Amino acid sequence: MVRRVRVDGAPVTATAAAFGYSRPSYYLAATALAESGLDGLVPAKPGPRGGHKLTGQVLAWAGQQLAADPALKPAGLAGLIAEEFGVRVHPRSIERALARRREHSKSR
Repeated sequence: MVRRVRVDGAPVTATAAAFGYSRPSYYLAATALAESGLDGLVPAKPGPRGGHKLTGQVLAWAGQQLAADPALKPAGLAGLIAEEFGVRVHPRSIERALARRREHSKSR
């Protein structure tokens, strides 16, 4: 569709209609193609792109709590995070985030 408009010089409205798209959809596709190539036309995975509850501040605080009490388990830490920050986080998410943080600090 984009090639037909750019190379063949066909009008946008007629070309978009011929392919079953609206004119604004054509412009979105043309912009995505220009910015990212063919990968820009493939829809991205849905959902969050990263942890939004376990921010750097929360993880730093959790690390301090673990340093003060090494026997503290992720389930207990989840309760403390909920009390301190008002955010409910699954204990396994805490484990993974802290492990990533440790790995990241080791690689430096």
